[in-house]
Amino acid sequence: MAQISLTFPDGNSRDYDAGITPADVAATISNSLAKKAISATVNGAHHDLQWPIDADASIAIHTLKDDDQALELIRHDCAHIMARAVQEIWPDVKVTIGPVRDNGWFYDFDREEPFTPEDLGAIEAKMKEIINARDAVRTEVWDREKVRAHYEGTNEPYKVELLDRIPGDEPIRMYWHGEWMDLCRGPHLQHTGQVPADAFKLMSVAAAYWLGDNTRPMLQRIYGVAFKNRDDLKKHLNFLEEAAKRDHRRLGKEMGLFHMQEEAPGQVFWHPNGWTVYTELQDYMRRQQRAGDYVEVNTPQLVNRKLWEESGHWEKYQENMFIVEVDEDHAREKAVNALKPMNCPCHVQIFNQGLKSYRDLPMRMAEFGSCARYEPSGALHGIMRVRGFTQDDGHIFCREDQIEEETKIYIDFLSNIYRDLGFPEYEVLLSTRPDVRAGSDETWDKAEAALLSATRAAGIEPEINPGEGAFYGPKLEFTLTDAIGRKWQCGTHQVDFVLPERLDATYIAEDGAKHRPVMLHRACLGSFERFIGILIEEHSGKLPFWLAPRQVVVASIVSEADDFVHETVAALKAAGVRAEADIRNEKINFKVREHSVGKVPAILAIGRQEVENRTVTLRRLGEKQTSVLPLDEVVQDLAAEAIPPDLR
Repeated sequence: MAQISLTFPDGNSRDYDAGITPADVAATISNSLAKKAISATVNGAHHDLQWPIDADASIAIHTLKDDDQALELIRHDCAHIMARAVQEIWPDVKVTIGPVRDNGWFYDFDREEPFTPEDLGAIEAKMKEIINARDAVRTEVWDREKVRAHYEGTNEPYKVELLDRIPGDEPIRMYWHGEWMDLCRGPHLQHTGQVPADAFKLMSVAAAYWLGDNTRPMLQRIYGVAFKNRDDLKKHLNFLEEAAKRDHRRLGKEMGLFHMQEEAPGQVFWHPNGWTVYTELQDYMRRQQRAGDYVEVNTPQLVNRKLWEESGHWEKYQENMFIVEVDEDHAREKAVNALKPMNCPCHVQIFNQGLKSYRDLPMRMAEFGSCARYEPSGALHGIMRVRGFTQDDGHIFCREDQIEEETKIYIDFLSNIYRDLGFPEYEVLLSTRPDVRAGSDETWDKAEAALLSATRAAGIEPEINPGEGAFYGPKLEFTLTDAIGRKWQCGTHQVDFVLPERLDATYIAEDGAKHRPVMLHRACLGSFERFIGILIEEHSGKLPFWLAPRQVVVASIVSEADDFVHETVAALKAAGVRAEADIRNEKINFKVREHSVGKVPAILAIGRQEVENRTVTLRRLGEKQTSVLPLDEVVQDLAAEAIPPDLR
């Protein structure tokens, strides 16, 4: 029999008969490893212990101690075990697919009756029975027609369709978990008992179209999460509970910030409180941009398709654009326009007005640009994922030799903003040239080197994200981490050699000839809508005092205090504090509770004694203790807190 050589992680090699499985390899090393093994990595690919190895290869044997491989298999096996459990309880249910995702998996089922919370409990119980049975997991490669005959015979039409989607040269692999079988690429664990029975949970049921196509049947999707042990599951469930408490949609309603409705999908109705947060943040960004030598512009929202064709967006981005047709007077055909999905082509139009000299560069242009992009309804999520939004958009027109310096200036600019907004640390990703791209390798070398050098000069070592740059140039992506560990990609900085070429942007260089500027696309917050959502969830609605829409409520304890309440409110407003009076005929505990739910940072209570002494009782949000302080002192202290961080 032919021999193959397998090389282990320590560099040592051993010879084996061709066709040996990783399970057999593990057994040649030790009985202990053979019992603990769950899978292998062969030539960099995740490999089932039962799959034969037919040629020389590198190999690493995995156990449950290897987190990445263990979690992938646990979650994948949970999907199969759940599908088996469903069909054991309800044999008429048809199965489809069950991929691993995020912290768990989902599986789509075709069942006439909707699954209930009680059903999920029954499925979990059945899954634990299957796990405790320690049923063997085995696999075979079948002939395509044998697979088709099997699934047609068992009336599983979705599996037949999946079979037809598998390329003809791929092996058709079947997996058994006990006596239950599924079509699957694998790999899987070696028996059901390797799934920890106390470390998974079924979370929810949702509707899902077959293969995401709204013309196909509506299925029921069951989501689950799974981990290596009970403690990790408990930690994840606690995280979800905390995230639910911070959900910007719930807090937005409680705080009276915004609402959304069917008549304007993916668009925000900002209420007075929410618009206060929005304008405070926008005013802050406007001051920062002025200090950073940006010129602010404003460009049209509705632009003729001609510009989008010239920029390349019509070809590459049209499916995300809202198209508007207008019957122009005396026109033979309708004028076709589009709501702008981004601001960059319009900014080039401003740059192109009049001659520009090398002395004018760099030119830093900024716009709070209102944009519209089509997002599928299923992808919309509160104010985090919308169709109508405003970017803190900016474009820097510069020479090639200015890329590095402008990048460093921008990183410093962005760092100060993030620090002011409560995110002193962030991660940076450098996405490099994709396979399909515009521009010469020399230009890409220069752009990537400039971005890397500038990022390092700012004291940051970026993570390289190979091949994920835009087709026109590399980009930096800035990721924030919130209070509960979630990551949010917000800022971007992209080098663009393509758009200035397509839209014929030029400047007069020192040699008297026309040259193309480089266009640096940049955004700090991304969209105001999404960033405000992040801030709400980061702070659980308890926004920094300067951003809080209702900074102070002055509440009366008795009606005799009403006049002093109004005097206090007037003094606070005169000092620049957003204050309002609450003189309703309600008990003070009721008022405090209501305004605490609304996340008002400071509540001042005034009764007879406070009126006599010209004092107020101050209660801070989230604190049980109160302080009795002179009115003038409280006004002075709160006025200082209300000053935005860049003006202190």
